[in-house]
Amino acid sequence: MEQNEVVLRAIGILTQSAEWIRTAERHPDAAESTGSPGTTAARGSGEGQIGSLLAEVFPSFAVPSEATPLEAAHAVTEAALPAIMQLIGAFTYVYSELAEVHDSGRTDISSEDLLRDLALRMSRPPQGD
Repeated sequence: MEQNEVVLRAIGILTQSAEWIRTAERHPDAAESTGSPGTTAARGSGEGQIGSLLAEVFPSFAVPSEATPLEAAHAVTEAALPAIMQLIGAFTYVYSELAEVHDSGRTDISSEDLLRDLALRMSRPPQGD
């Protein structure tokens, strides 16, 4: 999965999380009864989005059955590290964009509008020099 695709998925999750929070605030009893924010349907939707992203980003790999625990740990780390870095990079980029607007004191754009703008920018093909 290309980095811009991972960023787009991160933007989608962050955008949806705002709705989960609003839902939890409108229906606090649902959040208390489930032990976490949002309704069961909203949580399920989020878990599905996050699970789908992880399934697409993380490679599948096999650890030989004769591998020692240390060898197995190294195999998992080696296979997962690029995906972990890709996810961290995507969420860090989106956070830094949100933080920059917030710290500049701008009030003319909401976080949702900024996320939408970022998604549009990331969806465009790269411009040649």
